[in-house]
Amino acid sequence: MPDSKRSLVAVAVIVFCVTLWWITVRLSGSRIFPTPWQVILGMVQLAQQGLLLKHVAASLVRVTYGYGLAAALAIGLGLLMGRFRGVYVAFNSLVQLLRPISPIAWIPLAILWFGVGDLSPIFLIFLASFFPMVVGTVAGVLTIERQYIWAAENFGISGFKLLCFVIFPGALPQIITGMRIGLGVAWLVVVAAEMIAINSGLGYLIIDSRNAGNRYDLVVAGMVIIGVIGLLLDTLMRGLERLDEVQWQYGR
Repeated sequence: MPDSKRSLVAVAVIVFCVTLWWITVRLSGSRIFPTPWQVILGMVQLAQQGLLLKHVAASLVRVTYGYGLAAALAIGLGLLMGRFRGVYVAFNSLVQLLRPISPIAWIPLAILWFGVGDLSPIFLIFLASFFPMVVGTVAGVLTIERQYIWAAENFGISGFKLLCFVIFPGALPQIITGMRIGLGVAWLVVVAAEMIAINSGLGYLIIDSRNAGNRYDLVVAGMVIIGVIGLLLDTLMRGLERLDEVQWQYGR
């Protein structure tokens, strides 16, 4: 299906859902749940007060710090675990032990260790995105066809150079997949953390709007903004999959 038709179908589905939302609210006669137009007005109000940009920027900054640190450490550790058996044996059990623990379960400890501030959600974002990227990177290294490594070694390439110029590019498609999953989880976690351990960001906006006079138009506005930003972040990560350095494996 051409890109234009796929975009048209996606827009048509969104329009249908918004229309269904409006009809449902009107037929129910609800005075609490907002209509789409009331949500738009709520967004305009937030923008005029300068709160929209403030909360969006706060959430994105926290995700940038937590996710960036996780990516740097997870990809490095994943490359070593996939390449060296001893590193894999040493760290795999710990990774598999901690990976199933929900990042939300760490909230009490994060508050205890870092207090109520930016460090707590950054820590939770780090945990949420670290493990998908480690697993994706290890899987990428282990699925590299051995002849690529043998050919490089025959030309005298070994050690750190082999890791950087052969193993990393070979594992890159799986690494990007892990990064995409990690970013999605990180965006979920920052919103949850901001509802509990912080006084700014989109998660805080939702809770504060609920507590300050039942402003459900702002609650839903916050939810819509979270969804839109999540879509944009995922689109950005999908764009990385189209790079020539990554596309070679998807085209097989």
